[in-house]
Amino acid sequence: MPSFPSDLLGEEAFSPIFGSPLVLLVPGDPLPAGAIAVLLDSEGLLPAVDPAAYDAMVTTCVDAPSPWVQVPPQRLAAQLATVQQAVKQSPIATAILARVLRQAEGLAFDTALELESLAYSALLGGGEFTRWLSVLARGGPGVQACDPVSFAREGDLVTLTLASPGNRNAMTATMRDALYEALVNVLEDPSLPDLVVRAEGKCFSTGGSLAEFGTADDLARAHLVRTQRSAARVLHRLGHRATVHMHGACIGSGIEIPAAAARRIATPDLVVQLPELRMGLIPGAGGTVTLARAIGRHRLFWLVLGGFRIGAGQALDWGLIQAVEA
Repeated sequence: MPSFPSDLLGEEAFSPIFGSPLVLLVPGDPLPAGAIAVLLDSEGLLPAVDPAAYDAMVTTCVDAPSPWVQVPPQRLAAQLATVQQAVKQSPIATAILARVLRQAEGLAFDTALELESLAYSALLGGGEFTRWLSVLARGGPGVQACDPVSFAREGDLVTLTLASPGNRNAMTATMRDALYEALVNVLEDPSLPDLVVRAEGKCFSTGGSLAEFGTADDLARAHLVRTQRSAARVLHRLGHRATVHMHGACIGSGIEIPAAAARRIATPDLVVQLPELRMGLIPGAGGTVTLARAIGRHRLFWLVLGGFRIGAGQALDWGLIQAVEA
């Protein structure tokens, strides 16, 4: 990280408590202390800058290398408007997301998960999430399978299948616990089998069940459960033994968890989205760690900031998946 002169009072001008913490900068602009800095290269020149100084770097240059996010010129204004509206709606969650991503870069995987979960728990008790929750139109939880994760073994290969297509394999507490326990059984199997995770139905997973949002009344306990029963943590520990096959929608925790696997394969209809910021939250199933290590914190921050969707081609270009298979 570069060193900048201290200006604690000046930093308050960009505090989410007093207004928007986001600033859009063009190459050559000074970096305001305390701001969330997005570098905007609208001419597509890819200037030589220090990425550590920025939270996102956006360019119109085609095939821009990491950590740049390439946005077509005709879409740039619309995406910037989406981002600015999201920050206006959830300035505190935006600021916390930027800080978590920056701080987690140098942390061990499990420690970074703890940092994310503590921040997520704090936001669950915050005003931005409360406002979103107050206007949430709750539907039913959908049809939850009795056994939401199926287990099959053939030789040295175990296949775990998310088997609750009736609710689009939503990551309910029941699904999370079943997946965690199945993954632990594979991890601790002394025969060290390889693992494939896949899903039934039209999509891999649409993430957390809206019916369960805001139902935790003990946020400290929820933090402990979230970290101790982290499927992402177990997938990461499985290392080269784990492969995930994704298809269709992978939303929220439906991409945060599989991104922890060493090998990630998707079908051409893959759709990835992280919508948490509009809820006044940040990714809370490991995404600030798993996705940041796959695609980099700058690209991840931009995706969450706008709630933008990416398909299989962009996921492959960015390294979120290693292959696209029909």
